[in-house]
Amino acid sequence: MRVLVTNDDGVHAPGILELAGAMVKDGHDVVVAAPLIDMSGSGAALGPGHSSGVAIERFELDGLADVPVYGVDGPPGMAVMAAHLGAFGDRPDVIASGINLGGNTGRSVLFSGTVGAALAAANFGLKGVAVSQVSGDPWHLATAGAFGAAAVAWVAAAPARTVLNVNVPNLPLAQVRGVQSATLAMFGVVRTVLEGTEGNRLQLVLRDTDEELEPGSDSALVRGGFVAVTSLVGPRAVDPLDAVPALERVVLSRG
Repeated sequence: MRVLVTNDDGVHAPGILELAGAMVKDGHDVVVAAPLIDMSGSGAALGPGHSSGVAIERFELDGLADVPVYGVDGPPGMAVMAAHLGAFGDRPDVIASGINLGGNTGRSVLFSGTVGAALAAANFGLKGVAVSQVSGDPWHLATAGAFGAAAVAWVAAAPARTVLNVNVPNLPLAQVRGVQSATLAMFGVVRTVLEGTEGNRLQLVLRDTDEELEPGSDSALVRGGFVAVTSLVGPRAVDPLDAVPALERVVLSRG
């Protein structure tokens, strides 16, 4: 398969090197295109490049001598759209996003640029895999790389627009307890906390979640040493309940 590897931590982050290397090892046709700078928290944003153009730079990454690498002056969603449009050669079959340095679990995946890239892939009719590893010291990125490669191999036979969100515990491969299908937790493994304000700046920090986590949720599973796999879908229309009659009443009352 042709695989575009991207991330939101930036083109020089260690996680993207590990994931791209795993894709090459599996024999895929790999291209890397990722933000020039850290774009964490960008969701599926494209950025403002439509009117002014988007700057790109060519790089070489250690261990990926034969892999074309592009830095994109924009969020990972822009890299995905550009790849879909043919900016980096043939259109990819799969977008592999990560390895994010930190978990992307719970409903907060809405804000994740790592997950946003995979959802953008589905929006363009591609398949997407987002791979994240919960924080730790030292990092065991080879573990996440192995499961990311397995996830990409699985989506090869899946329908178009399939998206997997894969969260991996920071453990040596032999210590991972297993792989389980997961629900989205109410909270991620970390939460954003407002510590206060200083002048005109908000002081925001990430802290470990101290709430009780639902059994079977992605946050609970990865905290328990399991790889948590969640299938995600992008925006979709649902029944707007009683909104239509309510809006009609406003219009009719004006008549």
